Amino acid sequence: MWPPRRIVGESLLSVVFGLLGAGVEALGHGGMVQIVAVGLAAGLLSPWRRVLPATVLLVTAAGSVPFDGFTLLVLVTAWSAGRRIDGVGKAVGTFGLVYVLTLGLAVVQELPRFSLSHLLVGALWLLVAIIVPGLAGRYWSQRRTLTDTLREYSAQLLRERAMIAGQARMRERQRIAQDMHDSLGHQLALIAVHTGALEVDRELTGRQREAVGVLREASVAAMHELREVVGVLRDGTPAPGQGDTAPGLGAAGAEDVTAPSRGVAGIEGLMEASRSAGTDVELRCFGEPRPLPATADHAAYRIAQEGLTNAHKHAPGAAITIELRYEPDSLVVEVANGPAPETAGTGRSVVSGGQGLTGLGERARLVGGMVHAGPTADGGFRLAGVLPYTSPEGGIPSPVLGDAATTFVDPTGDFRQQIPAGPLGEGDPVMDGIGLPKELAKAMSRNKTSSGIAIGCGVAALIALLLVIAAVVGGIFLMGETDKAMIEPKQYKAVKVGQSEAEVRKQLPQGDSFLTDDLDKGAPPVPEGAKCLSLNSTESGSSWRKEPVFRFCFKDGTLIEKKSFEVRN
Repeated sequence: MWPPRRIVGESLLSVVFGLLGAGVEALGHGGMVQIVAVGLAAGLLSPWRRVLPATVLLVTAAGSVPFDGFTLLVLVTAWSAGRRIDGVGKAVGTFGLVYVLTLGLAVVQELPRFSLSHLLVGALWLLVAIIVPGLAGRYWSQRRTLTDTLREYSAQLLRERAMIAGQARMRERQRIAQDMHDSLGHQLALIAVHTGALEVDRELTGRQREAVGVLREASVAAMHELREVVGVLRDGTPAPGQGDTAPGLGAAGAEDVTAPSRGVAGIEGLMEASRSAGTDVELRCFGEPRPLPATADHAAYRIAQEGLTNAHKHAPGAAITIELRYEPDSLVVEVANGPAPETAGTGRSVVSGGQGLTGLGERARLVGGMVHAGPTADGGFRLAGVLPYTSPEGGIPSPVLGDAATTFVDPTGDFRQQIPAGPLGEGDPVMDGIGLPKELAKAMSRNKTSSGIAIGCGVAALIALLLVIAAVVGGIFLMGETDKAMIEPKQYKAVKVGQSEAEVRKQLPQGDSFLTDDLDKGAPPVPEGAKCLSLNSTESGSSWRKEPVFRFCFKDGTLIEKKSFEVRN
């Protein structure tokens, strides 16, 4: 079923071909019934060229012999048949049959005046009118098929390379996870073992034992976080050897420690741990607490954790304030610390990677929020984040970040950004404007160039050869026909009424030419019992639509009349 736009276009095209066919037939001085019939037939045959290309080509080519109104439609149906007939053998057979049949009908129609010149001109004209449009349509169809095939291949290649890139990312994640598990897990296990041993040492004071306990709890919490990070890197697959206990501790040496909450509820635990280390930390809450999505809840915990870590590193001993403000549309988490006491040092020797705040900004962006950090007026530092209560759609669930996208390599920017942008093909749909890989672009360019140049040059050479042959043969043929059908005005004046027919015919051409056809239409009446010879004049008529004619009428072997008049051409 055709779409509505195609139906409207074909309807308009049918009307155009119908009007053109009727107009061309009218120029051939056809009757009204004949003009209307040819116009209707051309209009009805036009849309069927898409469904029955071979049949419509055969009918229109055969109909163009007796009716000139089908001439323009033949060109279009030949091009359409070249496009739509599948198989080289079927196409050659169809065009060969149409060519031979049409040429045969033309010869039969011209039998009373048939000559070798008529046959040669008709054969060349049919080559130009039928074979050349068919070759052009065939070339266009093959080029479009090649382009579609290359586009499908390029899309498949992009999908395969995207899969390869995804597999490479997965392998790299697993390698990183294995390294983290082997190296960091071992070091954290040693810390947990040593702090556990110190905690039961009888020589430690209560204050020291309390500090060692804080260290041990921190190492166990770090182990829990490491397990979850490794799980993210492995897309939820547990790392080898990971269980409920830290590696290297064993069942006897490990306590049943529950993983700390890492949401807003876990901020109070962070505050207590900092207080245990001797830091003055105050927690303030404003507004009615509201539930947050898992991503925003974890982001709030990370902001508070990063703020406390930075304060401990860069301003040891300074007072820290944590504020949680539940606004109507979002949660504001703020961590502010005052300037470091003079007795505590500047903290400039502390090693910092500078990636914590950048990571927080990206984490907040994923949940639709934002993070701001900067110094305060009293010389301290302030870190604040705004986290909405609703999480953006399209996230990928993960054990750590909930339903937010947590891929370490952006899937929209990893693979396609490595492909240089290239020129797009026709129409562009398959690939959504993605640039082609270099090797595919080269292959497409090479295939298009070689095949396109070869086929294009072949068609152009064939057309040029046909045109040259047609011009030469047509020129020779027209010169011969002109000698048979045209005389100069002085030849007309030299002939006198009363001369014998044999004497007059020796001075005049034979007149057996297609140029003298239809010269009697609109001519004066022929004398009764006379036979007339009508010839064209070498001079032009009084207008471009009129043709001057010289007529000589003979009776009983004598020239009885000569007339000069004009007929409509």
